[in-house]
Amino acid sequence: MDGFAAVDFGFAREVLQRGIAALYVVAFVSTLNQFRALLGEHGLLPAPTLLDWVAQKSERRKLLHPTLFTRWCYTDRRLVALSWAGIAVGVLLVAGVPQLGPPWLPMVCFLALWFGYMSVVSIGQTFYSFGWEMLLLEAGFLAAFLGSNDQPPPVVVIVLFWWLLFRLEFGAGMIKIRGGREWRDLTAMTFHHETQPMPGPLSRQAHLLPRWFHRLEVIGNHVTQLVVPFFLFAPVLSLWVPGPVPQIVGAVAGGVVIATQLWLVLTGNFAWLNAATIVLGFSAIGLPGVGAAERSPETALPWTVSGMPLWWVVVTSAVGVLFVVLSVPAVRNLFARRQLMNASFHRWQLANAYGAFGTVTRERIEIVVEGSDDEEGVHWREYGFRGKPGDVRRVPRQFAPYHLRLDWLMWFLPLGHSLDDWFTVFLLRLLEADGPTLRMLRVDPFHGERPRWVRAVSYRYRFATRAEHRADGAVWVRSGRRVILGPLGLR
Repeated sequence: MDGFAAVDFGFAREVLQRGIAALYVVAFVSTLNQFRALLGEHGLLPAPTLLDWVAQKSERRKLLHPTLFTRWCYTDRRLVALSWAGIAVGVLLVAGVPQLGPPWLPMVCFLALWFGYMSVVSIGQTFYSFGWEMLLLEAGFLAAFLGSNDQPPPVVVIVLFWWLLFRLEFGAGMIKIRGGREWRDLTAMTFHHETQPMPGPLSRQAHLLPRWFHRLEVIGNHVTQLVVPFFLFAPVLSLWVPGPVPQIVGAVAGGVVIATQLWLVLTGNFAWLNAATIVLGFSAIGLPGVGAAERSPETALPWTVSGMPLWWVVVTSAVGVLFVVLSVPAVRNLFARRQLMNASFHRWQLANAYGAFGTVTRERIEIVVEGSDDEEGVHWREYGFRGKPGDVRRVPRQFAPYHLRLDWLMWFLPLGHSLDDWFTVFLLRLLEADGPTLRMLRVDPFHGERPRWVRAVSYRYRFATRAEHRADGAVWVRSGRRVILGPLGLR
Protein backbone atom coordinates (compact mmCIF):
# COMPACT_ATOMS: atom_id res chain seq x y z
CA MET A 1 0.00 0.00 0.00
CA ASP A 2 1.21 3.47 -0.89
CA GLY A 3 -0.71 6.38 0.61
CA PHE A 4 -4.19 6.44 -0.93
CA ALA A 5 -3.34 3.70 -3.45
CA ALA A 6 -3.55 -0.04 -2.79
CA VAL A 7 -0.88 -0.67 -5.42
CA ASP A 8 -0.57 -4.41 -4.73
CA PHE A 9 -4.31 -5.09 -4.91
CA GLY A 10 -4.88 -4.78 -8.66
CA PHE A 11 -5.56 -8.52 -8.92
CA ALA A 12 -7.94 -8.31 -5.95
CA ARG A 13 -9.84 -5.54 -7.75
CA GLU A 14 -10.12 -7.68 -10.89
CA VAL A 15 -11.65 -10.53 -8.91
CA LEU A 16 -13.96 -8.23 -6.96
CA GLN A 17 -15.29 -6.34 -9.96
CA ARG A 18 -15.75 -9.32 -12.25
CA GLY A 19 -16.90 -11.68 -9.49
CA ILE A 20 -19.51 -9.32 -8.07
CA ALA A 21 -20.74 -8.49 -11.57
CA ALA A 22 -21.09 -12.22 -12.30
CA LEU A 23 -23.20 -12.66 -9.17
CA TYR A 24 -25.45 -9.81 -10.30
CA VAL A 25 -25.91 -11.65 -13.59
CA VAL A 26 -26.97 -14.76 -11.65
CA ALA A 27 -29.31 -12.68 -9.47
CA PHE A 28 -30.99 -11.03 -12.45
CA VAL A 29 -31.31 -14.38 -14.28
CA SER A 30 -32.98 -15.80 -11.16
CA THR A 31 -35.31 -12.81 -11.12
CA LEU A 32 -36.08 -13.16 -14.82
CA ASN A 33 -36.99 -16.83 -14.40
CA GLN A 34 -38.89 -16.72 -11.10
CA PHE A 35 -40.14 -13.25 -10.15
CA ARG A 36 -43.25 -13.22 -12.34
CA ALA A 37 -44.52 -16.57 -11.06
CA LEU A 38 -43.77 -15.71 -7.43
CA LEU A 39 -44.41 -11.96 -7.25
CA GLY A 40 -45.63 -10.75 -10.63
CA GLU A 41 -49.05 -9.47 -11.62
CA HIS A 42 -50.52 -12.97 -11.11
CA GLY A 43 -47.91 -14.28 -8.67
CA LEU A 44 -48.26 -15.91 -5.29
CA LEU A 45 -47.64 -12.57 -3.53
CA PRO A 46 -48.30 -9.96 -6.24
CA ALA A 47 -45.92 -7.01 -6.04
CA PRO A 48 -48.56 -4.62 -7.49
CA THR A 49 -50.75 -5.32 -4.46
CA LEU A 50 -47.91 -4.31 -2.14
CA LEU A 51 -47.18 -1.18 -4.17
CA ASP A 52 -50.86 -0.19 -4.18
CA TRP A 53 -50.97 -0.54 -0.40
CA VAL A 54 -47.84 1.60 -0.02
CA ALA A 55 -49.24 4.28 -2.33
CA GLN A 56 -52.37 4.73 -0.20
CA LYS A 57 -50.48 6.63 2.54
CA SER A 58 -47.28 8.63 2.22
CA GLU A 59 -45.88 7.37 5.54
CA ARG A 60 -45.97 3.81 4.25
CA ARG A 61 -43.26 4.60 1.72
CA LYS A 62 -40.76 4.65 4.56
CA LEU A 63 -41.52 0.96 5.14
CA LEU A 64 -40.28 0.15 1.65
CA HIS A 65 -36.67 0.27 0.54
CA PRO A 66 -36.03 2.53 -2.49
CA THR A 67 -37.36 1.09 -5.72
CA LEU A 68 -37.99 2.27 -9.26
CA PHE A 69 -41.48 0.84 -9.05
CA THR A 70 -42.84 3.48 -6.70
CA ARG A 71 -42.51 5.97 -9.57
CA TRP A 72 -42.45 3.61 -12.54
CA CYS A 73 -45.65 1.54 -12.34
CA TYR A 74 -44.86 -2.15 -12.03
CA THR A 75 -45.72 -4.47 -14.89
CA ASP A 76 -44.26 -7.88 -15.67
CA ARG A 77 -42.88 -6.50 -18.95
CA ARG A 78 -41.00 -3.77 -17.11
CA LEU A 79 -39.62 -6.32 -14.68
CA VAL A 80 -38.35 -8.35 -17.64
CA ALA A 81 -36.79 -5.23 -19.20
CA LEU A 82 -35.03 -4.37 -15.93
CA SER A 83 -33.74 -7.94 -15.61
CA TRP A 84 -32.35 -8.03 -19.14
CA ALA A 85 -30.72 -4.62 -18.63
CA GLY A 86 -29.10 -5.87 -15.43
CA ILE A 87 -27.84 -8.99 -17.20
CA ALA A 88 -26.39 -6.91 -20.05
CA VAL A 89 -24.58 -4.47 -17.74
CA GLY A 90 -23.31 -7.35 -15.60
CA VAL A 91 -21.92 -9.21 -18.61
CA LEU A 92 -20.07 -6.08 -19.78
CA LEU A 93 -18.48 -5.73 -16.33
CA VAL A 94 -17.52 -9.40 -16.25
CA ALA A 95 -15.82 -8.89 -19.61
CA GLY A 96 -14.01 -5.86 -18.18
CA VAL A 97 -15.26 -3.41 -20.81
CA PRO A 98 -16.31 -0.46 -18.58
CA GLN A 99 -13.08 -0.87 -16.59
CA LEU A 100 -11.13 0.19 -19.70
CA GLY A 101 -12.60 3.69 -19.46
CA PRO A 102 -12.37 6.41 -16.82
CA PRO A 103 -13.27 5.47 -13.21
CA TRP A 104 -16.72 7.04 -13.41
CA LEU A 105 -17.76 4.52 -16.09
CA PRO A 106 -17.56 1.31 -13.98
CA MET A 107 -18.94 3.40 -11.10
CA VAL A 108 -22.08 4.23 -13.06
CA CYS A 109 -22.45 0.60 -14.20
CA PHE A 110 -22.20 -0.84 -10.69
CA LEU A 111 -24.51 1.79 -9.21
CA ALA A 112 -27.03 0.93 -11.93
CA LEU A 113 -26.81 -2.76 -10.94
CA TRP A 114 -27.09 -1.84 -7.26
CA PHE A 115 -30.17 0.34 -7.61
CA GLY A 116 -31.77 -1.88 -10.23
CA TYR A 117 -31.50 -4.97 -8.06
CA MET A 118 -32.53 -3.06 -4.93
CA SER A 119 -35.67 -2.09 -6.86
CA VAL A 120 -36.43 -5.80 -7.17
CA VAL A 121 -35.47 -6.79 -3.61
CA SER A 122 -37.58 -3.98 -2.16
CA ILE A 123 -40.80 -5.48 -3.54
CA GLY A 124 -39.69 -9.11 -3.26
CA GLN A 125 -41.28 -9.65 0.16
CA THR A 126 -40.56 -13.04 1.75
CA PHE A 127 -39.09 -14.47 -1.47
CA TYR A 128 -36.30 -11.87 -1.36
CA SER A 129 -35.76 -11.76 2.40
CA PHE A 130 -32.46 -13.67 2.42
CA GLY A 131 -29.26 -12.23 3.85
CA TRP A 132 -27.33 -12.67 0.62
CA GLU A 133 -29.64 -10.19 -1.11
CA MET A 134 -28.42 -7.30 1.04
CA LEU A 135 -24.88 -8.72 0.90
CA LEU A 136 -24.92 -8.49 -2.89
CA LEU A 137 -26.35 -4.97 -2.74
CA GLU A 138 -23.64 -3.74 -0.36
CA ALA A 139 -20.88 -5.45 -2.34
CA GLY A 140 -22.18 -3.92 -5.57
CA PHE A 141 -22.22 -0.44 -4.07
CA LEU A 142 -18.62 -0.77 -2.87
CA ALA A 143 -17.48 -2.23 -6.21
CA ALA A 144 -18.61 1.01 -7.84
CA PHE A 145 -15.66 2.78 -6.24
CA LEU A 146 -12.85 0.37 -7.10
CA GLY A 147 -11.89 2.47 -10.11
CA SER A 148 -10.70 1.53 -13.59
CA ASN A 149 -7.68 -0.26 -15.01
CA ASP A 150 -5.52 2.81 -15.57
CA GLN A 151 -5.09 3.52 -11.85
CA PRO A 152 -4.53 1.60 -8.62
CA PRO A 153 -7.53 0.71 -6.45
CA PRO A 154 -8.18 3.10 -3.55
CA VAL A 155 -7.00 1.93 -0.14
CA VAL A 156 -10.18 3.10 1.54
CA VAL A 157 -12.41 0.97 -0.71
CA ILE A 158 -10.25 -2.14 -0.29
CA VAL A 159 -10.42 -1.65 3.50
CA LEU A 160 -14.21 -1.27 3.26
CA PHE A 161 -14.34 -4.66 1.54
CA TRP A 162 -12.37 -6.12 4.47
CA TRP A 163 -14.86 -4.49 6.82
CA LEU A 164 -17.74 -6.07 4.87
CA LEU A 165 -16.09 -9.49 5.04
CA PHE A 166 -15.37 -8.99 8.74
CA ARG A 167 -19.02 -8.21 9.50
CA LEU A 168 -20.13 -11.19 7.43
CA GLU A 169 -17.80 -13.71 9.08
CA PHE A 170 -17.48 -12.37 12.63
CA GLY A 171 -21.21 -11.63 12.75
CA ALA A 172 -21.99 -15.21 11.75
CA GLY A 173 -19.53 -16.51 14.35
CA MET A 174 -21.05 -14.44 17.15
CA ILE A 175 -24.57 -15.52 16.14
CA LYS A 176 -23.50 -19.15 16.49
CA ILE A 177 -21.75 -18.75 19.84
CA ARG A 178 -24.79 -16.94 21.24
CA GLY A 179 -27.24 -19.28 19.52
CA GLY A 180 -27.93 -22.97 19.85
CA ARG A 181 -26.03 -25.16 22.29
CA GLU A 182 -24.96 -27.39 19.41
CA TRP A 183 -22.38 -24.77 18.37
CA ARG A 184 -20.88 -24.75 21.86
CA ASP A 185 -20.86 -28.50 22.42
CA LEU A 186 -19.41 -29.03 18.89
CA THR A 187 -22.29 -31.18 17.60
CA ALA A 188 -23.78 -28.72 15.08
CA MET A 189 -22.19 -30.25 11.97
CA THR A 190 -23.36 -33.71 13.02
CA PHE A 191 -26.82 -32.55 11.91
CA HIS A 192 -26.16 -29.67 9.52
CA HIS A 193 -25.37 -31.60 6.33
CA GLU A 194 -28.61 -33.54 6.66
CA THR A 195 -30.94 -30.76 7.80
CA GLN A 196 -29.60 -27.78 5.79
CA PRO A 197 -32.19 -26.06 3.57
CA MET A 198 -31.06 -27.53 0.24
CA PRO A 199 -28.48 -30.33 0.29
CA GLY A 200 -26.08 -30.84 -2.60
CA PRO A 201 -24.70 -33.92 -4.37
CA LEU A 202 -22.02 -34.52 -1.70
CA SER A 203 -24.10 -33.64 1.36
CA ARG A 204 -24.92 -37.26 2.18
CA GLN A 205 -21.25 -38.29 1.99
CA ALA A 206 -20.34 -35.37 4.25
CA HIS A 207 -23.06 -36.34 6.72
CA LEU A 208 -21.76 -39.92 6.93
CA LEU A 209 -18.23 -38.82 7.89
CA PRO A 210 -17.11 -39.73 11.45
CA ARG A 211 -18.33 -37.65 14.39
CA TRP A 212 -14.81 -36.56 15.23
CA PHE A 213 -14.58 -34.98 11.79
CA HIS A 214 -17.82 -33.07 12.39
CA ARG A 215 -16.38 -31.74 15.64
CA LEU A 216 -13.33 -30.55 13.75
CA GLU A 217 -15.66 -28.82 11.28
CA VAL A 218 -17.24 -26.84 14.13
CA ILE A 219 -13.86 -25.94 15.62
CA GLY A 220 -12.62 -24.86 12.19
CA ASN A 221 -15.75 -22.78 11.74
CA HIS A 222 -15.25 -21.00 15.06
CA VAL A 223 -11.60 -20.23 14.30
CA THR A 224 -12.41 -19.00 10.80
CA GLN A 225 -15.27 -16.77 11.89
CA LEU A 226 -14.17 -15.55 15.31
CA VAL A 227 -10.37 -15.28 15.03
CA VAL A 228 -9.30 -15.08 11.38
CA PRO A 229 -11.38 -12.00 10.42
CA PHE A 230 -9.22 -9.73 12.60
CA PHE A 231 -6.17 -10.60 10.50
CA LEU A 232 -7.87 -9.37 7.32
CA PHE A 233 -6.79 -5.85 8.28
CA ALA A 234 -3.11 -6.74 8.65
CA PRO A 235 -2.05 -5.28 5.25
CA VAL A 236 -2.86 -1.80 6.56
CA LEU A 237 0.26 -2.14 8.71
CA SER A 238 2.35 -2.10 5.53
CA LEU A 239 1.84 1.68 5.51
CA TRP A 240 4.22 1.77 8.48
CA VAL A 241 5.87 -1.67 8.68
CA PRO A 242 8.33 -2.45 5.84
CA GLY A 243 8.48 -5.88 4.25
CA PRO A 244 5.90 -8.37 2.97
CA VAL A 245 4.76 -9.79 6.34
CA PRO A 246 1.58 -7.67 6.76
CA GLN A 247 0.35 -8.57 3.28
CA ILE A 248 1.20 -12.24 3.78
CA VAL A 249 -0.83 -12.31 7.00
CA GLY A 250 -3.81 -10.71 5.26
CA ALA A 251 -3.53 -13.06 2.31
CA VAL A 252 -3.45 -16.10 4.58
CA ALA A 253 -6.55 -14.83 6.40
CA GLY A 254 -8.35 -14.38 3.08
CA GLY A 255 -7.18 -17.81 1.96
CA VAL A 256 -8.57 -19.46 5.09
CA VAL A 257 -11.97 -17.84 4.50
CA ILE A 258 -11.93 -18.95 0.86
CA ALA A 259 -10.98 -22.54 1.78
CA THR A 260 -13.79 -22.92 4.32
CA GLN A 261 -16.30 -21.49 1.85
CA LEU A 262 -15.19 -23.95 -0.82
CA TRP A 263 -16.02 -26.79 1.59
CA LEU A 264 -19.51 -25.31 2.04
CA VAL A 265 -19.89 -25.04 -1.74
CA LEU A 266 -19.03 -28.74 -2.08
CA THR A 267 -21.51 -29.83 0.59
CA GLY A 268 -24.52 -27.55 0.14
CA ASN A 269 -26.59 -25.12 -1.93
CA PHE A 270 -26.60 -21.67 -0.35
CA ALA A 271 -27.44 -19.61 -3.44
CA TRP A 272 -24.62 -17.08 -3.94
CA LEU A 273 -23.74 -16.67 -0.24
CA ASN A 274 -20.61 -18.84 -0.44
CA ALA A 275 -19.61 -17.55 -3.88
CA ALA A 276 -19.94 -13.95 -2.67
CA THR A 277 -17.84 -14.70 0.41
CA ILE A 278 -15.16 -16.31 -1.76
CA VAL A 279 -15.05 -13.24 -4.00
CA LEU A 280 -14.82 -10.97 -0.94
CA GLY A 281 -12.02 -13.16 0.43
CA PHE A 282 -9.85 -12.17 -2.54
CA SER A 283 -9.98 -8.56 -1.34
CA ALA A 284 -7.34 -9.49 1.26
CA ILE A 285 -4.91 -11.00 -1.25
CA GLY A 286 -2.31 -8.50 -2.42
CA LEU A 287 0.03 -9.62 -5.20
CA PRO A 288 2.82 -7.14 -5.99
CA GLY A 289 2.95 -6.30 -9.68
CA VAL A 290 -0.08 -8.44 -10.64
CA GLY A 291 -2.87 -6.38 -12.16
CA ALA A 292 -1.21 -3.15 -11.01
CA ALA A 293 -1.82 0.02 -12.98
CA GLU A 294 1.03 2.18 -14.18
CA ARG A 295 1.66 5.19 -11.95
CA SER A 296 0.86 8.60 -13.39
CA PRO A 297 3.92 10.72 -14.18
CA GLU A 298 4.97 13.29 -11.63
CA THR A 299 4.19 16.06 -14.12
CA ALA A 300 0.51 15.27 -13.66
CA LEU A 301 0.58 16.67 -10.13
CA PRO A 302 -1.17 18.33 -8.36
CA TRP A 303 -4.21 16.81 -10.08
CA THR A 304 -3.24 13.26 -9.13
CA VAL A 305 -2.67 11.73 -5.71
CA SER A 306 -0.90 8.36 -5.44
CA GLY A 307 -1.55 7.78 -9.13
CA MET A 308 -5.27 8.59 -8.91
CA PRO A 309 -7.18 11.68 -10.06
CA LEU A 310 -7.73 14.12 -7.20
CA TRP A 311 -11.50 14.12 -7.72
CA TRP A 312 -11.55 10.34 -7.45
CA VAL A 313 -9.59 10.44 -4.17
CA VAL A 314 -12.17 12.91 -2.84
CA VAL A 315 -15.10 10.72 -3.93
CA THR A 316 -13.70 7.49 -2.47
CA SER A 317 -12.68 9.24 0.74
CA ALA A 318 -16.24 10.53 1.07
CA VAL A 319 -17.51 6.95 0.67
CA GLY A 320 -15.16 5.93 3.48
CA VAL A 321 -16.50 8.66 5.77
CA LEU A 322 -20.06 7.65 4.86
CA PHE A 323 -19.41 4.05 5.89
CA VAL A 324 -17.77 5.11 9.16
CA VAL A 325 -21.00 6.91 10.07
CA LEU A 326 -23.31 4.16 8.77
CA SER A 327 -21.34 1.40 10.52
CA VAL A 328 -22.01 2.60 14.06
CA PRO A 329 -25.25 0.54 14.46
CA ALA A 330 -23.53 -2.50 12.93
CA VAL A 331 -20.65 -2.29 15.43
CA ARG A 332 -23.07 -2.00 18.33
CA ASN A 333 -25.02 -4.97 17.01
CA LEU A 334 -21.91 -7.18 16.91
CA PHE A 335 -21.51 -6.82 20.66
CA ALA A 336 -25.19 -6.63 21.62
CA ARG A 337 -26.73 -9.36 23.75
CA ARG A 338 -29.64 -9.62 21.34
CA GLN A 339 -27.65 -9.56 18.16
CA LEU A 340 -29.68 -9.04 14.99
CA MET A 341 -29.02 -11.33 12.05
CA ASN A 342 -29.19 -10.11 8.45
CA ALA A 343 -30.50 -6.69 9.41
CA SER A 344 -30.33 -3.35 7.63
CA PHE A 345 -30.30 -0.21 9.75
CA HIS A 346 -31.46 2.22 7.07
CA ARG A 347 -33.29 2.24 3.74
CA TRP A 348 -30.25 1.99 1.45
CA GLN A 349 -29.05 -1.39 2.81
CA LEU A 350 -25.41 -0.42 3.39
CA ALA A 351 -23.22 -1.31 6.41
CA ASN A 352 -25.62 -4.13 7.29
CA ALA A 353 -25.49 -6.80 9.99
CA TYR A 354 -24.97 -10.36 8.78
CA GLY A 355 -25.14 -13.85 10.22
CA ALA A 356 -26.40 -17.35 9.49
CA PHE A 357 -27.43 -20.57 11.24
CA GLY A 358 -27.51 -19.42 14.83
CA THR A 359 -29.22 -22.73 15.49
CA VAL A 360 -29.14 -26.03 13.62
CA THR A 361 -32.24 -28.22 13.45
CA ARG A 362 -31.74 -31.83 14.53
CA GLU A 363 -34.29 -33.42 12.22
CA ARG A 364 -35.49 -32.70 8.73
CA ILE A 365 -39.22 -32.25 8.18
CA GLU A 366 -40.23 -31.98 4.53
CA ILE A 367 -43.60 -30.92 3.20
CA VAL A 368 -44.55 -32.98 0.15
CA VAL A 369 -47.30 -31.68 -2.13
CA GLU A 370 -49.58 -34.29 -3.68
CA GLY A 371 -52.43 -34.20 -6.15
CA SER A 372 -55.24 -36.54 -7.10
CA ASP A 373 -57.35 -36.59 -10.25
CA ASP A 374 -60.04 -39.00 -9.07
CA GLU A 375 -63.28 -37.83 -7.48
CA GLU A 376 -62.79 -39.71 -4.21
CA GLY A 377 -59.16 -38.68 -3.74
CA VAL A 378 -57.90 -42.23 -3.36
CA HIS A 379 -54.84 -42.21 -5.62
CA TRP A 380 -52.27 -39.50 -4.97
CA ARG A 381 -49.21 -38.44 -6.95
CA GLU A 382 -46.35 -36.20 -5.82
CA TYR A 383 -45.23 -32.94 -7.37
CA GLY A 384 -41.46 -32.85 -7.71
CA PHE A 385 -39.41 -29.76 -6.85
CA ARG A 386 -36.11 -28.93 -8.51
CA GLY A 387 -33.96 -28.64 -5.40
CA LYS A 388 -35.77 -29.72 -2.25
CA PRO A 389 -35.81 -33.41 -1.32
CA GLY A 390 -38.80 -35.43 -2.50
CA ASP A 391 -38.10 -38.66 -4.37
CA VAL A 392 -36.08 -40.73 -1.89
CA ARG A 393 -33.85 -42.17 -4.67
CA ARG A 394 -32.97 -38.85 -6.25
CA VAL A 395 -29.48 -37.52 -5.50
CA PRO A 396 -29.66 -33.79 -4.64
CA ARG A 397 -28.43 -31.57 -7.45
CA GLN A 398 -26.02 -28.64 -7.41
CA PHE A 399 -27.80 -25.36 -8.12
CA ALA A 400 -25.79 -22.72 -6.25
CA PRO A 401 -25.00 -19.94 -6.95
CA TYR A 402 -28.41 -19.97 -8.66
CA HIS A 403 -31.20 -19.35 -6.16
CA LEU A 404 -34.30 -21.57 -6.14
CA ARG A 405 -36.53 -19.31 -4.07
CA LEU A 406 -39.62 -21.51 -3.93
CA ASP A 407 -37.61 -24.53 -2.77
CA TRP A 408 -35.92 -22.49 -0.03
CA LEU A 409 -39.26 -21.19 1.27
CA MET A 410 -40.58 -24.74 1.35
CA TRP A 411 -37.79 -25.60 3.83
CA PHE A 412 -38.92 -22.82 6.16
CA LEU A 413 -42.60 -23.88 6.17
CA PRO A 414 -42.34 -26.66 8.82
CA LEU A 415 -40.33 -24.33 11.09
CA GLY A 416 -43.20 -21.87 11.52
CA HIS A 417 -46.24 -22.01 13.74
CA SER A 418 -48.58 -21.96 10.75
CA LEU A 419 -48.36 -22.27 6.99
CA ASP A 420 -47.57 -19.01 5.18
CA ASP A 421 -50.23 -17.31 3.07
CA TRP A 422 -48.23 -17.76 -0.13
CA PHE A 423 -48.38 -21.55 0.26
CA THR A 424 -52.18 -21.60 0.11
CA VAL A 425 -52.04 -19.54 -3.07
CA PHE A 426 -49.41 -21.95 -4.41
CA LEU A 427 -51.80 -24.88 -3.89
CA LEU A 428 -54.54 -22.91 -5.63
CA ARG A 429 -52.25 -22.36 -8.63
CA LEU A 430 -51.62 -26.11 -8.77
CA LEU A 431 -55.37 -26.74 -8.81
CA GLU A 432 -55.60 -24.29 -11.72
CA ALA A 433 -52.65 -25.96 -13.48
CA ASP A 434 -51.10 -22.51 -13.77
CA GLY A 435 -48.30 -22.65 -16.36
CA PRO A 436 -45.77 -20.26 -14.74
CA THR A 437 -46.16 -22.03 -11.40
CA LEU A 438 -45.74 -25.49 -12.90
CA ARG A 439 -42.61 -24.38 -14.75
CA MET A 440 -40.92 -23.75 -11.39
CA LEU A 441 -41.33 -27.44 -10.56
CA ARG A 442 -39.35 -30.42 -11.81
CA VAL A 443 -42.26 -32.86 -12.04
CA ASP A 444 -45.91 -32.16 -12.79
CA PRO A 445 -47.58 -35.57 -12.35
CA PHE A 446 -50.63 -34.42 -14.32
CA HIS A 447 -48.74 -33.11 -17.36
CA GLY A 448 -50.46 -29.73 -17.47
CA GLU A 449 -53.94 -31.01 -16.62
CA ARG A 450 -55.88 -29.87 -13.57
CA PRO A 451 -55.94 -32.19 -10.56
CA ARG A 452 -59.20 -32.67 -8.67
CA TRP A 453 -57.56 -32.35 -5.26
CA VAL A 454 -54.26 -31.26 -3.73
CA ARG A 455 -52.91 -31.70 -0.22
CA ALA A 456 -49.77 -31.18 1.82
CA VAL A 457 -48.15 -34.10 3.64
CA SER A 458 -45.22 -33.89 6.05
CA TYR A 459 -42.50 -36.52 6.45
CA ARG A 460 -39.35 -36.85 8.50
CA TYR A 461 -36.40 -37.29 6.11
CA ARG A 462 -32.97 -38.59 6.96
CA PHE A 463 -30.03 -39.65 4.80
CA ALA A 464 -29.83 -43.38 4.09
CA THR A 465 -26.97 -45.22 5.71
CA ARG A 466 -24.41 -46.93 3.49
CA ALA A 467 -26.11 -50.29 4.08
CA GLU A 468 -29.56 -48.91 3.21
CA HIS A 469 -28.17 -47.30 0.07
CA ARG A 470 -26.55 -50.55 -1.05
CA ALA A 471 -29.79 -52.46 -0.45
CA ASP A 472 -32.16 -50.42 -2.61
CA GLY A 473 -30.33 -47.36 -3.89
CA ALA A 474 -32.16 -45.01 -1.53
CA VAL A 475 -30.58 -41.64 -0.79
CA TRP A 476 -33.21 -40.66 1.75
CA VAL A 477 -35.35 -42.59 4.21
CA ARG A 478 -38.63 -40.99 5.17
CA SER A 479 -41.14 -41.77 7.90
CA GLY A 480 -43.80 -40.17 10.10
CA ARG A 481 -46.26 -39.40 7.32
CA ARG A 482 -48.91 -36.86 8.34
CA VAL A 483 -51.46 -34.90 6.27
CA ILE A 484 -51.18 -31.27 7.40
CA LEU A 485 -53.45 -29.54 4.89
CA GLY A 486 -56.22 -30.68 2.61
CA PRO A 487 -57.53 -32.21 0.54
CA LEU A 488 -58.33 -28.92 -1.21
CA GLY A 489 -60.27 -28.56 -4.44
CA LEU A 490 -61.89 -25.92 -6.61
CA ARG A 491 -65.60 -25.43 -6.32
